[in-house]
Amino acid sequence: MAMFNSTTEKSGTPESSSSSVNIIGAGTKIEGDIVTNGDIRIDGSLTGSINVKGKLVVGPSGSLEGEIICQNADISGTIKGKIGVAELLSLKSSAKLTCDIITNKIAVEPGATFSGSCSMGGVIKDIKGANTEKPKVNEKTA
Repeated sequence: MAMFNSTTEKSGTPESSSSSVNIIGAGTKIEGDIVTNGDIRIDGSLTGSINVKGKLVVGPSGSLEGEIICQNADISGTIKGKIGVAELLSLKSSAKLTCDIITNKIAVEPGATFSGSCSMGGVIKDIKGANTEKPKVNEKTA
């Protein structure tokens, strides 16, 4: 089973592998914080924060409540809280979001619902909040 093999022969430490895929199955409930260097798929429910260096996938039966930081996200389930996506946030038709979104790009399929604020594009410098300066916005009128 490749799922349980150590990657020490390639990289020296198991933590440095970015090819790992983590799955939280339907019916599983987790309360707490998750940090992963790989990708993660959630079909169960998570209450807490999640920090994903790779891609976050929330299946149709998946639900998250809390703060989310990831590189890319593909959402089909329910999210409540805050989500920060460095690259692309993709909302599928079954997605239901009640949260504030910070992302570089967003794709929304017809049928997806969203309630909250959304900041996107070049205005967003650091989704992790390390930069405390407010970015200057140059507004242009037609």
